[in-house]
Amino acid sequence: MDGELSASPPVRRGATPLPQALALAPLLRRIAGLALALEAADPAVAALIGRLTAAEDALRDLVPADIAPRMAAGDGGASQAGGRVYLDHSHDIGAFNPCFPEYEITVVGDHASGSVEFPLAFEGPPGIVHGGVLSLFFDAIIQHHNCELGIAGKTVSLHVDYLKPTPLLSPLGFEVRRTAAGKRSTSQARLHSASQDHGGDRVYCTATVEAVAGDLSRLPRVSPRKITP
Repeated sequence: MDGELSASPPVRRGATPLPQALALAPLLRRIAGLALALEAADPAVAALIGRLTAAEDALRDLVPADIAPRMAAGDGGASQAGGRVYLDHSHDIGAFNPCFPEYEITVVGDHASGSVEFPLAFEGPPGIVHGGVLSLFFDAIIQHHNCELGIAGKTVSLHVDYLKPTPLLSPLGFEVRRTAAGKRSTSQARLHSASQDHGGDRVYCTATVEAVAGDLSRLPRVSPRKITP
């Protein structure tokens, strides 16, 4: 289309998550949901708190004291010796970070679609997904779409219309359509039912996100892992 930026292979900036992180994130979300649904304190939770506290103590000594992301050498500068490894945040953040929703997405040019189901950890009103989580979700999938096209962009604005309460623990579908002119893009997204339970394609909320394509050559480079997994 007119003004469309030419798509190039996705640029990954940051390390890939460790397999343990991919296994831990969904487990933590499930455990959080179970703990939130308990009617009373339970010994299993007390034991889990003890084990997690011990794990926290053990892991604290394995990560750098400086938690700023470690940057690579560039423009004549030297690589940082300290700092933490930075994980690639352009794709599937929820797969390795339990604070983000997990989703499935398929990108076909300027159109993307996929599915998501929000667990109990993201509840706002009774049985309803928190509105702030929905904003986070839209920003994540739209930037995933942009980055999959090889067009890294910074979010300029995000507007969400909440049309109906979005249910927890329900299979949902989403669609994204993207248009671009010059270095700016506009993405229209909607989140809807994924079944016929509500009489078809019920739309719960929509979002409009404007982004500007960044100059990849000017983005800071991050340092890879010191130890190969």
